[in-house]
Amino acid sequence: MGGAAPVIFTTAAELRGALPEGGVLLGIDLGTKTIGTALSDAGWRFATAGKTLARGKFSRDLEAIRAVVADRRAAGIVLGLPLNMDGSEGPRAQSARAYARNLAPLALPVLLWDERWSTTSAERDLVAQDWSRTKRKDRIDSHAAAIILQAALDALTGGLF
Repeated sequence: MGGAAPVIFTTAAELRGALPEGGVLLGIDLGTKTIGTALSDAGWRFATAGKTLARGKFSRDLEAIRAVVADRRAAGIVLGLPLNMDGSEGPRAQSARAYARNLAPLALPVLLWDERWSTTSAERDLVAQDWSRTKRKDRIDSHAAAIILQAALDALTGGLF
């Protein structure tokens, strides 16, 4: 399985076709020093911020993600794609695409999802909840992952819930 090509999608419809029965989805926001995670319910109604993982060597990252996938029996991954404000792709987007390809050993479909404004929205939400700067710093990526995942869930379900 380690040499298998990953199944990477760019639309919610493609992921929906790959997962017709639903299932828990893992949302990922790649920060420079941390990886924010979020999880959905199996019916794709809501996303909840999960753990914030320290980012390190990819092999260590993969094992940490594998543990979350196994623990929650995730059926797929929604990975934030950091596009430029004009929709073009820069170095960070290319890095996210490479990260998605490197997730192939998990044998799960990966949806790349536009993450523009996710960190800003997460920051705004945490400030509104009166979180301290230190707490926000520690959890911002997981909350951004929840925003990314929720947007993808809304697209998957057509906002039916």
